[in-house]
Amino acid sequence: KGRDVAARVAGAGVEAPTFVLGCDSVFEFEGRAHGKPYEPEVAVERWRAQAGRQGVLHSGHWLGLVLPEPGVGSGMAAEAGVVSAVVRFGAVTEAEIQAYVATGEPLHCAGAFTVDGAGAALVDGVDGDPNAVIGLSVAWLRRATAALGQDFTRLWEPSNAQR
Repeated sequence: KGRDVAARVAGAGVEAPTFVLGCDSVFEFEGRAHGKPYEPEVAVERWRAQAGRQGVLHSGHWLGLVLPEPGVGSGMAAEAGVVSAVVRFGAVTEAEIQAYVATGEPLHCAGAFTVDGAGAALVDGVDGDPNAVIGLSVAWLRRATAALGQDFTRLWEPSNAQR
């Protein structure tokens, strides 16, 4: 999706270097890929299986840089990568599973959990980049920005904030 958005941005033309970022995650548990459960019943079953165990959250990242090209329009360069982290779940009770799923939070998250909301209490630990588990590895973003010849710290400037 990020590539499609960047292509549309490039087609419209830009006056200054413009980043387009796309990220998505998948949770690997016992050799199977799990996306978002969407349904409470699916989330409950996943939690029953993963309670007291661990899995790997893989976050895919794509960073496109659309550049103005005088007389041509816009050109594009990109970096892509996957950042993975092991997530260790607590030995939660059935009541905790039911209460967590009832919040609705896990229904729209790969693996049926978050580490930056109510689900954080049910996770014993993360081995690897915790920001990747949230959905965006800021360390990867810094490296990708540099690989595209741009200064990551410019993203901190107020003029670059999303409007």
